Amino acid sequence: MLVATAITIARVRNLLATAMLTGIFSLLGACWMVFLDAPDVAFTEAAVGAGISTILIVATLCVIEVEEKVPEHESPFALLVVVLTGGLLVYGTLDMPRYGDPEAPAHRSPITEVYLHSAKAPNEGHGEHALEPVDSFDRFAVGIPNTVTTVLASFRGYDTMGETAVIFTAGYGVVMILRGARRRRYRTPGEIDLGPTDRGTGT
Repeated sequence: MLVATAITIARVRNLLATAMLTGIFSLLGACWMVFLDAPDVAFTEAAVGAGISTILIVATLCVIEVEEKVPEHESPFALLVVVLTGGLLVYGTLDMPRYGDPEAPAHRSPITEVYLHSAKAPNEGHGEHALEPVDSFDRFAVGIPNTVTTVLASFRGYDTMGETAVIFTAGYGVVMILRGARRRRYRTPGEIDLGPTDRGTGT
């Protein structure tokens, strides 16, 4: 479904339809992430990709033409670049370990043990499932049941906060640009700019 949606996005000329399809693509990506037990990443993809990004694209279409212009001369060079790039990406995944392989390098790293133990509450577990002594892993335990949530909210807390600030700043910047473009579009040649209170009255 992701591949079919991506091909449709590349072929559709109506920009409004493209905006809706990109939102669908992000929503499908969020579903895929849920299947991989990464609900936090899925929530971010759904909120930013399918939500905020779609709103900003549609708002942009309010001040530009909604129909894509057909180029006079279509060069095969762009298609060649896309095919080569896709081939390199596929080639780079050939030596990746099998999904869920316990012998994968990511699962054998010492920091992985810290992440997995931190997803449990301190001193949780009994018998063979008991955690390590307090002086080894319990000091990292935060009690969040999902490992992805633990990493994003605890170990990468400052990084996540910085990403949120970047997204907010970018969104606010786009809104200010669109606001200025909308005012310039509806202003007549003899009109005086009265600032935010200007509503298109002539002089």
